[in-house]
Amino acid sequence: MVVTRPRSRAGSFESLLGSLGARVLPFPTIRIRPLEDPTPLRDALRRAAAYDWLVFTSVHGVEAFRRARDEVGSSADALRDLRVAAIGPATADAVRTELGLEASVLPEEYRAERLAEAILAAEPRPSGCRVLLPRAAEAREVLPRLLEAAGASVDEVAAYHTTFADAAEAAALRTRLDAGEIDWLTFTASSTVHGFVTAVGADAGPARVAAIGPITAGTARELGLPVHVVAREFTIPGLVEALVEAEKASQAGGTDG
Repeated sequence: MVVTRPRSRAGSFESLLGSLGARVLPFPTIRIRPLEDPTPLRDALRRAAAYDWLVFTSVHGVEAFRRARDEVGSSADALRDLRVAAIGPATADAVRTELGLEASVLPEEYRAERLAEAILAAEPRPSGCRVLLPRAAEAREVLPRLLEAAGASVDEVAAYHTTFADAAEAAALRTRLDAGEIDWLTFTASSTVHGFVTAVGADAGPARVAAIGPITAGTARELGLPVHVVAREFTIPGLVEALVEAEKASQAGGTDG
């Protein structure tokens, strides 16, 4: 199984798969790179009291925000009056451990569209409320546009960059895919799909494709990758469960045949 998650976030996924007997091939299709100029992020931290909401869409964003906070010498108390929203449980956990804050808003489905809905449902006066959104410089525009359409003022601040996989590693994986040596390609975010297609191409060969949720699956299909499995719960354990079920179904079908 190929794990395309960034190396810094892939450990738990790889461990879960390995504990179930899978042979895991790490292939991080995106790499997290720090900003060349973190001044805008630091400036946003210094004026944190001016915001109503602090919104995180990834663990990477939380970690970058914490580093910037440490660099400017700001304390957790400076953020206490902000309402915090996180796109999923892993991000909410990072908010707690990295920033000492609690995310009061967490969508039932871990996607930008549902996060916007959850924030607007929790905000009695969305018109004019100020939102600080630290995230990847290359992130989708869906979340800020939905909030702005409801009247919110959104400050998007780049917290880090994403870059794509090493060319030599990509060529080696392409060879293994063409040789039929890969059973599964797993994708945990749309960015990992974009990174894979950019580096390796849109041909998965005989390998099957598993996605953590419908947004990631939709991106894969749009870019030409067939999707065989979509997790019902949009988390790493949910994706592992979906893979286990698919493997059991495949083995049962082979036995019956």
